[in-house]
Amino acid sequence: MHSNKIESYKETLRLSDIQRDIIVGLMLGDGHLETMTEDRTYRLKIEHSIKQKEYVDWLYKIFKEWVGRSPKTKEKLVFGKKFTNYRFTTYSSGKFRFYARQFYRDRKKVIPKMIAKLLSPRTLAVWFMDDGSIKSKKHKTKLINTQCFSFQDLDRLQTALKEKFGVIMTRKKERTGWRLYIVSESICKFEALISPYVIPSMRYKLG
Repeated sequence: MHSNKIESYKETLRLSDIQRDIIVGLMLGDGHLETMTEDRTYRLKIEHSIKQKEYVDWLYKIFKEWVGRSPKTKEKLVFGKKFTNYRFTTYSSGKFRFYARQFYRDRKKVIPKMIAKLLSPRTLAVWFMDDGSIKSKKHKTKLINTQCFSFQDLDRLQTALKEKFGVIMTRKKERTGWRLYIVSESICKFEALISPYVIPSMRYKLG
């Protein structure tokens, strides 16, 4: 598709409620919004290990009209070891700008002040599929990797989760930052919220 046609096509696109929910979940997790136009437009970038191919394909289907090329593999070397990732990137659009302005400060991810208004059960499910796991086979404890966020950001997020859904999480200091743990009395409530939206290939994360 020629550039003029692409620009005209992008003008017809609108983010659905489902896409909006998922963008928030991705911003809490591993998704990224990138700009090459000094804040005028942004593109959504999704990249995971090839082991999560079904999850990336699921996200691609949801954002397919926003994507010019289907997901591709990318190989990279880390300390001499080869890893294969699977990824796709959307078109750049000003319609992603709201989320970039909410979730980034000085190119670093933050938790927005209005996070409570942006959260939904589907959002929580995407966040968990992106960055959540069970502590071990012997424990039902659920944890979410949130090391990229500050202590103050996580405090804001924990307050929103408690007030909106009655889900209580606690922080634990790790070498690379703070990680969130769902307290035992909230695990069943959290699972009930997200379970309808967790895709089959990611249900192993529920234990």
